[in-house]
Parts: sequence; C-alpha cells; structure tokens
Amino acid sequence: MSAASKRGARRGWALIGVPYVWLLLSFLLPFLIVLKISVSEMDIASVKDAITLQHGKLALNLKFGNYLTLLQDDLYLLTYLASLKYAAITTVLCLGLSYPFAYFMARARATIQPALLMLVMLPFWTSFLLRVYAWKALLTEHGWAFDAITGSGLDQLLAGAGLIPAPGQLMNTPFSLVLGMTYTYLPFMILPLYSNLAKMDLRLLEAASDLGATAWVAFWKITVPLSKAGIIAGSMLVFIPCVGEYVIPELLGGPQTQMIGRTLWDEFFSNNDWPMASTVAVVMVLLVIAPLALFNKYQAQAAERRS
Repeated sequence: MSAASKRGARRGWALIGVPYVWLLLSFLLPFLIVLKISVSEMDIASVKDAITLQHGKLALNLKFGNYLTLLQDDLYLLTYLASLKYAAITTVLCLGLSYPFAYFMARARATIQPALLMLVMLPFWTSFLLRVYAWKALLTEHGWAFDAITGSGLDQLLAGAGLIPAPGQLMNTPFSLVLGMTYTYLPFMILPLYSNLAKMDLRLLEAASDLGATAWVAFWKITVPLSKAGIIAGSMLVFIPCVGEYVIPELLGGPQTQMIGRTLWDEFFSNNDWPMASTVAVVMVLLVIAPLALFNKYQAQAAERRS
C-alpha cells in the first residue's frame, strides 16, 4: 500500500472514529453509569458502590429489586403508558398540522422559501421556558386563548370529549398539556418534512397527471410515499423528547396527566431514591431506543432498495 493510500485510510478511520468517540462519551458512558446506579443500593445519603474489592477479589453487589418494583407497582406502569399516549397524540397532531405547511413551503416560490423557513424557526429565538409560561398565561382566566375558546363555545366540546373536566377549566388538563407539547415540537416535524418534500422530483407528478391520475390520487400514491422518510424522521424527533418531557407537564399539565418525567424527578429529589430513579430512566431509554431501531431498520432497507 502506498503512502498516499495509508494517509487516506487513516483519515477515513479518523472521520469514522470521532463520531463514535463522541457517542461513547456523551451517551454510552453516562448510560452505563445510570445502569450501574439502578442495580445498586441506596445508603442514607449516597449510593453504595455495586463493585467492591474484598480480600483482593472483586465482588458484585447487584440489586434487581427495583426492576421488579416497576412491574408490580401500577404507578410506574400508568405513568409510562401516559407518557407514550400523550407523546403519540402530540406526534399525530404535529404531523397533521405540519404536512400542509411543509408542502406549501416546498411548493412556494424560491424567493419566499427562506422567509417561510425563518418563520418556522422564529420560536427558537425565544427561551423554551418563556414560551411554555406564555401558554400558561394565555390559558388561564382572562387570557387571550381562554377568552377565544370559551367565547366560541369550544370549551364545551372539549369537556364533552373528556379533554377538560368542565367548561371553562382549560389549565392543568390533558388539553393544555397536548396543546403545549404540540406548539413546542411543531417545528421539529415541519423541518424534516420540508427538507424531504423540497427534494422531490416534480416530474413524477406530471407523469401521473399525463396518465390520468387526479391531484388527490397523485398526492396519496406519489407524494406521501416519497415523503415517508421525512414523516418518520419528524415523528421520531417529536415522539422521543415528548416521552421524557418534564417542563410542559409540570407547568401546563395536572395530577391526572402525570408523565414519567415527573415520576423520575420525584424519585430523585423528593424520595432521594437514586437507584429507583435510575431504574425508571433506564427503562425509559429502552422504550425510546425501540422506535429508533425501527427507524434505522427502515433507513437501511430504503438504502438497499435505492442501491
């Protein structure tokens, strides 16, 4: 092998190795630490070391009772299910609201697309916490959103659907929780969809029209399948952070909308039970990894079909 080839191989290994080292330091190593704490025992004010050295030999003191508690205690099961439910509802709402907007952005004139893209990213110029607090003010009595919803009678429909306990009670309800999460994570769905739709070959739609397909048929048979990668990417970007969301349920939700993020906080800071909190975190990460694995599998299959 020539010197130039060796230098090229070293550069290739460096390009591959740097991201893996970053993932190791930023995700895998902290996850292993949390995993170790989850199988340790809690002392009065600290966590006992699960790996000890006794008489010159390494001893493992692993405690798996916390994982059994998760299976036996309905509190954890219900909060996990609530987190998955509200995350799924938010993802579906974001997809339904984002797709028309992303489609319009992708088909708009090239001169106004940067302005539309800036409007999507404009909320990021303001603190996430301030935006959530703003919705808290809007949904309380005499807030703009409160007056609009109650004035139009929409609160009665929400009460009939069980999203709020009674007309006029908008805060600390499933409605306020889902509204806040949908507003917050909407850009994360729009951007992948726009990126995917903007690269679509419009000649396929022209060919479908020449073959007699209506605009609606061409949309469902061509546009939607070709934008599947954007749909999946946007759904993952919304669903995954929603599962572990803590701030929005704390500020806009109520006791009946407790999600796993609040349970995790209670175990860490209220109960001071770090092993149990770490167990909750480990299971939550595993729940998130499952859809990620499915997404990666889909991407691999799509790459094989293209090749």
